[in-house]
Amino acid sequence: MEDFPAVELYEMLKLRVDVFVVEQHCPYPELDGNDPDCLHLRLFDGDALVACARLWRPTPDHHPRIGRVAVAPEHRGKRLGDALMREAIAEIEKRHPGEPIEISAQSHLRKFYGSLGFKPISEEYLEDDIPHVDMLRRG
Repeated sequence: MEDFPAVELYEMLKLRVDVFVVEQHCPYPELDGNDPDCLHLRLFDGDALVACARLWRPTPDHHPRIGRVAVAPEHRGKRLGDALMREAIAEIEKRHPGEPIEISAQSHLRKFYGSLGFKPISEEYLEDDIPHVDMLRRG
């Protein structure tokens, strides 16, 4: 994991827990042991963290992936998710040119991810009792 101050790590993990565990009423192990192997994009407004995403390197079983995309509730509606995703896509394209990009999207965000070039590649399924669909963006 890239180095960043403990307070910034705390803010990123707090945002993810606030969104994925508290807001979505979904008790699951947010601290899953994968963060050290990922690149983390963080968007700040001054000193306040307002959005984040986790980027996975390709593995033998997966193309590069984007996950844990979160925007603080008080900053939604400002197209920050769009800006964050475009930066995530650009970073993966820079590091892994020509590779498709995978996401596991919450189903209600299918149109949003579709606007960024992602297409469904699975049927809808439940992950932690939330409907999801796997999507792929061709390189």
